[in-house]
Amino acid sequence: MELLDQIEGYLARSGTKASMFGRQAVGDPRFVQDLREGRRPRRKTTQRVLNFLASTERVASTRSDRVDVLAD
Repeated sequence: MELLDQIEGYLARSGTKASMFGRQAVGDPRFVQDLREGRRPRRKTTQRVLNFLASTERVASTRSDRVDVLAD
């Protein structure tokens, strides 16, 4: 899956604004907009984004598990 597709999916699921995502993931609020306009990130930047996505998805699933336990 392409990096931008993964980011767009995360933005849709989380409700995070593109500029906030870029700021949090790589310190660049224009990052997502630049990707949408054709920017090709370096491997190191791509890995930073993938690590960010993995860590935030892990945190979200942990929180979701806690909510399920509390609901029981």
